[in-house]
Amino acid sequence: VHYLLLYDYVENAVERRAPYREEHLRLARGAHERGDLVMAGAFADPVDGAAFVFQGDDGSAAESFVQSDPYVANGIVTAWRIRPWTVVVHE
Repeated sequence: VHYLLLYDYVENAVERRAPYREEHLRLARGAHERGDLVMAGAFADPVDGAAFVFQGDDGSAAESFVQSDPYVANGIVTAWRIRPWTVVVHE
């Protein structure tokens, strides 16, 4: 089962996220190495949010990511939501 984690960002997110970016990316890479995170990235033009695709039996990996993410803790993320995602076409 897949889960989408969707973030909304503050204005000027690119500049404001800079002090927290390495820790955020370390967290994402760790989730990917464990097999929890399939792919992730920020929206472009404008950079006003991001999407993450998690996999697992439930949304707990995505929830854990949110609770540990410095972007959330430091106000770069203004809102987030986790949605179960029924994938019908994939690699």
